[in-house]
Amino acid sequence: MEFKVGNATLQLIKSDITDIEADAIVNAANSTLLGGGGVDGAVHTKGGPKILQECKRIRDNEWPDGLPTGNAVITSGGNLKAKYVIHTVGPIWRGGVHEEAKLLRRAYWNSLKLAAAKGLKSVAFPSISTGAYGYPTEEASRVAVAAVKDYLRAEDRIERVTFVLFSQRDFDIYAQTAKEQLMPT
Repeated sequence: MEFKVGNATLQLIKSDITDIEADAIVNAANSTLLGGGGVDGAVHTKGGPKILQECKRIRDNEWPDGLPTGNAVITSGGNLKAKYVIHTVGPIWRGGVHEEAKLLRRAYWNSLKLAAAKGLKSVAFPSISTGAYGYPTEEASRVAVAAVKDYLRAEDRIERVTFVLFSQRDFDIYAQTAKEQLMPT
């Protein structure tokens, strides 16, 4: 499923983000940047030790106390098909009254901003914060699609953004949200 947003293409696919060919994939990381479960564990496992080594350097040199929620950093893609991995920390869902939407939007926006600063043209996102962090997928999809749409309309350096959804349920939710936000009425 594809949509035109500004000069870019926004695409939705059902797949495993670690199998995606893109300039960068986004890792739904935890603040330690040292791996974890879900997308984070898969990225570190399939990407190999080079990603972890680079994350450790980032922790030592830039973020000794951990990467704050909403921020993003970049490493090589290690053994992945993607050239780079952008690591961002989404918010933990706490009922929606602790600025979760603002922090989630910032995670998407800062990931795209970092990709553009590196001259990257294609970025693939998972559904950030909807796994272990418990963010309801319906609400997360609205924030994610709006953030990407707004970024692509404001900046023209990214050519393709792909939402890579692991389950059919998540794909269906994101597809419905994208239709609502991106198709003319």
